[in-house]
Amino acid sequence: MTYIADENRYDTMKYNRCGKWGLKLPAVSLGLWHNFGGIDVYENGREMLHRAFDLGITHFDLANNYGPPPGSAEENFGKILKQDFQAHRDELIISTKAGYLMWPGPYGEWGSRKYVLSSLDQSLKRMGLEYVDIFYSHRPDPDTPIEETMMALDQAVRSGKALYAAISNYPVDMTREAARILKELGTPCLIHQPKYSMFVRWIEDGLLDVLEEEGIGCIPFSPLAQGLLTDRYLKGIPEGSRATREVFLKKEHVDTAHDKIVKLNEIAQQRGQSLAQMALAWVLRDKCITSVLIGASSVKQIDDNVETLKNLSFSDEELLAVEKILK
Repeated sequence: MTYIADENRYDTMKYNRCGKWGLKLPAVSLGLWHNFGGIDVYENGREMLHRAFDLGITHFDLANNYGPPPGSAEENFGKILKQDFQAHRDELIISTKAGYLMWPGPYGEWGSRKYVLSSLDQSLKRMGLEYVDIFYSHRPDPDTPIEETMMALDQAVRSGKALYAAISNYPVDMTREAARILKELGTPCLIHQPKYSMFVRWIEDGLLDVLEEEGIGCIPFSPLAQGLLTDRYLKGIPEGSRATREVFLKKEHVDTAHDKIVKLNEIAQQRGQSLAQMALAWVLRDKCITSVLIGASSVKQIDDNVETLKNLSFSDEELLAVEKILK
């Protein structure tokens, strides 16, 4: 199968600037956390990447540990890049991260300079790339000075192995400090990737304010709360769903959220959207949000999520109704 990109791929996608910086990202970006690993169907992942690009999704988000097994999502992505996207490399924003466990011993995880830069080299090799566009510190390291981790990101950029430095999962105070250090080093922080959805709202307690002050973009992951904010669990837990087999989404999460999901779905239907589409639009409502990072297991899910962009506005009454349900 020879892939030929859709000539009209940029006609309908919305692109937002990352904070105050020059880089723009599509309002919907595709994350490869699930369904692109070594245990998954390769051709399905390939078809999803084709469809995403044809819809104007130019940003593909990875991390060193994505799989399973760890590293296999980058390996598969590298194969698909070589097969189908070589002519489009300069149209793509490819990100990866270092922070979680990748190899045994004291240098295989967290935020030391040794680990962060070794991990980047390994990621580039797996993907067959000379550089990534965005390189993240995936999580703060409680035992390594933040200066050391930020100096590693700075070196990654200065060496030409990454174009931009970024952070993920950093709390408010550490985000402010990371931004200060990177600014002093001359490699400003481009974007922050936190967990954020209707059900996980910690970034509203100061982080969004810091990002706005510093001119840093924001790209939330898990905007659908691991699938809770979809129509999948409206009638309970279907057999084979993520809630039956994953540590990130458990039966008690579904049971606790069920009444809220049903009520939110009623508002979504009144808006002419699915629950998932409304949940994505709700995340994008804040001017600090650059893009939402979706996961997908099928081409249809990508199509459905991009349909969100046809209705991003909320009335004051709708926002109040949502708040009443979420409280």
